[in-house]
Amino acid sequence: MKTKIFKRTFFILFLLFLVACSTKKDTFLARNSHALSTRDNILYNGQMALDKGVVSIKSSNKDNFWKRLPIERMQIIDDNSPEGTPKNPDFEAAEAKATKAIQKHSMNIDGQEKNYQIDEAYLLLGKARYYDQRFFPALEAFNYILYKYPTSSNINSAKIWREKTNMRLGNDAQVLKNISKLLKEKKLKSQVVADANALLAESYLNLEEKDSAIAKLKIAEKNTKVNAEKARYRFILGQLYQELGIRDTALSYYQEVIDLNRKVEREYIIQAYAKRAQLFDFDNGDGDAFVARYNKLIADRENRPFKDVLYYEMGVFYDKYNDQELAKEFYNASLKSKSPDKYLIASNYRNLGNMYFKNTDYSKAAKYYDSTLVKLEVKTREHIHITKVRKDLDEVIGLELIAKTNDSILNVVAMTDANRVAYYEDYIGKLKKSDEEKRLLAEKQKEIQQNIDRNNLSSNDDPDPAGAQQGGRPPQKKALAPPATTGLTSNTASDVFYFYNPATVAYGKIEFKKKFGNRVVGGNWRVPTRTDGAADAIADENPTETEPEVAAVETPQYTTAFYIGMLPSAPAEIEKIAKDRNFAYYQLGVIYKEKFKEYALASDKLEKLLIQNPEEKLVLPSMYNLYKIYQITDAAKAEEMKNRISSQYPDSRYAQIINNKNPSTATESETAEAEYGKWYQLYQQEQFVLILEKIDGLIIQYYGDEIIPKYELLKANTIGKLRGLDQYKKAMQFVTDNYPSTEEGKNAKEILTAQIPLLEKMNFTTNDTKNWKLLYKVGKREDKNTKALEEKIKKFIANEKNNRLSSNFDVYTEKENFIAIQGMQSEGYASSMASMLKDDKKYKITEPGIVISNDNYKVVQIKKNLEAYLNPKKQVAVPAQPAASQPVAPQPVVPQTAVDINSPDDEPKPTAPPVSKAARTKPPGATPKMGENDVPKTSSTPK
Repeated sequence: MKTKIFKRTFFILFLLFLVACSTKKDTFLARNSHALSTRDNILYNGQMALDKGVVSIKSSNKDNFWKRLPIERMQIIDDNSPEGTPKNPDFEAAEAKATKAIQKHSMNIDGQEKNYQIDEAYLLLGKARYYDQRFFPALEAFNYILYKYPTSSNINSAKIWREKTNMRLGNDAQVLKNISKLLKEKKLKSQVVADANALLAESYLNLEEKDSAIAKLKIAEKNTKVNAEKARYRFILGQLYQELGIRDTALSYYQEVIDLNRKVEREYIIQAYAKRAQLFDFDNGDGDAFVARYNKLIADRENRPFKDVLYYEMGVFYDKYNDQELAKEFYNASLKSKSPDKYLIASNYRNLGNMYFKNTDYSKAAKYYDSTLVKLEVKTREHIHITKVRKDLDEVIGLELIAKTNDSILNVVAMTDANRVAYYEDYIGKLKKSDEEKRLLAEKQKEIQQNIDRNNLSSNDDPDPAGAQQGGRPPQKKALAPPATTGLTSNTASDVFYFYNPATVAYGKIEFKKKFGNRVVGGNWRVPTRTDGAADAIADENPTETEPEVAAVETPQYTTAFYIGMLPSAPAEIEKIAKDRNFAYYQLGVIYKEKFKEYALASDKLEKLLIQNPEEKLVLPSMYNLYKIYQITDAAKAEEMKNRISSQYPDSRYAQIINNKNPSTATESETAEAEYGKWYQLYQQEQFVLILEKIDGLIIQYYGDEIIPKYELLKANTIGKLRGLDQYKKAMQFVTDNYPSTEEGKNAKEILTAQIPLLEKMNFTTNDTKNWKLLYKVGKREDKNTKALEEKIKKFIANEKNNRLSSNFDVYTEKENFIAIQGMQSEGYASSMASMLKDDKKYKITEPGIVISNDNYKVVQIKKNLEAYLNPKKQVAVPAQPAASQPVAPQPVVPQTAVDINSPDDEPKPTAPPVSKAARTKPPGATPKMGENDVPKTSSTPK
C-alpha cells in the first residue's frame, strides 16, 4: 500500500516538474519557476560579472583633472578590433549570461513574453555591450526592450541607456529630442530624472553649449542619490564656471565637493582644494590663511598619496609671489613624491624651467624643458611650444657662450702686462683651492670606502679555525694584516689591530717612505712642496737609511705663462674675435626681442653692441631694432633714436620706414619678399653674374630682416654655378654655420651631408656613350663675337637637317661661357663636325672646338675643371659612376656654437680664463651641384 502511494506521489511530482520546465505552457508554476531561475541564478551571476567589469573600467580610466571631467567616467578606447568583437572578459561573461537567460527561459507565448525577468536580461545584454564599447549591438538590445516590452518597469532605464548609446555614436541632436520627451512624462523617479539630465548635460557639452549644460547638470546634482555622482557633478560645475570666468561660483562648487568629506573618494577632495588654489586671489587674498590651510593638508596622514598635488600647488603659490627659493623647494618636493600623474611632473619641470628662463639661466632652463618634453604628449600645443622655445634656447646658449668667451679674451688682451699677470695669479689661486678641495674630498671618500671594505672583510673572518672548517669555507686572510707580513703575525689578541704589532708598524713606515718620502707632520702633508720651512723638522726613524727627495713638478695650469701664451696676439685674430662677439651680440638682441619678448635684455645687448665699434652693416639694423624696442618701453628714447637714424642715415630704407616717406599698402616683410622674388627670378633666368655683383649690397640693405637667410642661400647657389663645387661647399657651410635654426640652414646642412659627397665622387669617364657635345668658348652673351658665332652654328644646324642637333648658350664661369652643340651620337661625328665648321668657307670658325661626352660635361660644369679634361695627363679617367641625383638647393640662418647642456657640473667651480679659439666661424663662400642643364632651385621660391 505504502509502495503504491510513493509511486503515485513521485509520478505527480515528476509531472509538475515537467510542467514547470516547459517554456510553452503559460501556467503559474512555469512562469514563476523560470522567472526565479532567471533572476536568482543566471542574471545574478551576469550582474556580478557586469559590476566587476565596471569597477575595472573605473580603475583603468583614471580621471584627468587637468581637463574638464566627462560626466560619465567611461572613456572611449580606440583599437583595431572589429565592432562586434568583445574586448573585456567580464562583459563577455555578462553578455553570455544574458543570452543564456533569453535562450533558455524566454516564454514567448502568443506574441507575449510571460517571463517577467526577460526584459532584465535584455537590459543586462545592452549594458554589457555598451561598456564593452560595442554600441550598435547595444542599441539593438535597448531598442528591443522598447519595442517588445512597452509596459516593463525598466522602460525608462532602457530609454536612457538607448540615448547614452546614441550619444556615444555622435547622435547628440537625437539624444536631446528623445530625453526631453522623456522628462515631460509624470511620476519619474528622482534617480531617473538625475540620469536623464546628466545625459542632456553631456550632449550639450558635446555641442559646446555650456550654459544649457550647466542648467541640466544642476538638476542632475540635486536629484541624484549617489554621493559619487554628486561629487562628480559638483566638480564639473566648478570647472565649467571656472572656464566661463565666474570665479566665486566655481569656488562655491569646489567647496561643496570638499564638504562631502569622507562620503566620496579622497581624490575629489584633494583636487577640489587644488582647483581652489588655482583660483586664489593673489592681489587681495589672505596668503597666511592659504599657507596655513595647505600646510595642514600636507601634515594630514590621510593625504599622503596626494602630496604631489599639494606640493605643486604650494610651489605655484610661492612662484606667483616671486619667492623663488620656496617655489623651487616645493616643486622639487612634488617631483620627489614619485607622482603617477605625468602632466603634473611635466608641469613641475616646466615651471622650474620658466623660473630659470626668467633669471636668464638658459642652460638650466634648457635641461628642465628637456625633462618637460619627455613627460608631455607629443602632439599637444604645449609640447610644440616648448619644443620651439627649446630650439631657440640652443641658439641663445651658443651665442651667449661666444659673447662671454670673446668678451673675456678681449678684456684680458686689453690689460697691461702687470694686470694680466695679476688676473691669472688670482685665477690660479682659486683653481688650486678648488683642486685641493676636490682632492681632499676624493681621498675622504676613498678612505671611507676602504674602511667599509675592511670592516666587511673583518666581519667575514671566523676567529674559530674549527668553525671555519666546519662551515666548509677556506680560511681567509686577516683583513687588517698588511701584505707580505702574514707570517710575522701571531695567534694572539694583539693581531686584531696591527699597529699593536712592531713588525707591522715597521713595515708601514718603510712603505710610507717609499711612496711619499720625508713629509712634515701637519696639515696637507700630501702636498710635496712646503714653503713654511718645516721640511727639516721631520724626524727620521732610521738615520742610517737615506731617503730620495721627491722633486716638485709644477703643473702647467698653475703658471701664468700657460694662459698668457694662449692669448691671441695677431691683430687679424683679435679683430676676428671682436667681429664674432659683435655679431653674437646683435643676434642675441634680435632673438630676445622677436622670440622671447625680453625687451630689457634685447636693448642691453644692442646698446652694448653700438659702443663696441661694430661693423657698419650692424649699426643701422641695431639702431632700428632699438627704436622698435623703445617704442614699447620708453617713448622718449624711441624719439631720440628716430632722430638719430634720420640724421645719420637719411637715405636708408629704415629711415624711410620710420618716417613713412614711402607709404604703401604692403607691409615691410611683404616688400622684402617681393624684392627677393625679383632676384630669384633672375637666378632662374641664369643671370648669375648680375646676381653675384648685387647680392652683397642687398644683404647689407636688408641685414637684420628674416629674409637674409634666403639671400645668403641664393648667393651660395649662384657661387656654385660660377665657381664650382669647392666654392659651393664653402658657401653652403657658411649658411649652415650662420643660420642653423632656419629652414635655409637646415637645407644647406642636408646638401652638405647628403649631396655634396656624391658630387665629389664624380670624375671623368672613358666609357662609351651615345651622347656627345661640341663646345666653343665664348665671352658674355652680349658680345659681338658671341652673337656672330651663335649665328654661324645655327646656320650650320639648319643646313645639316638633323633633327637631333641643337645648340645652347651655357654659363660656365664669371668670364667664360660655352656655346654647346648637342645631339651627336658618336665622338667621331662630333670631331668631323668640328673640322667642318673650321674648314668650310661658309663658317670659318677659328675657335677650337672641344669634343666631350655628356657625362664628362656634367663633371666639368660641377667642378669647373675644363683644364683637367683638356690635359688628360693630369687627370686619370675612371669608370663611370651612377649619376648623382641633382640637389635641390635649400635656403639659409645665424652662427651658433653647440653647447653640451646635458652634463653640467653642479659643484661651484672657478670660471675658466679666456682662451682664444681659432676659426670660430667658417669664411663665406659656396658652390652648388649641377648637371648639364641643371638650375638649382631654392626651396624659398616666392609664391
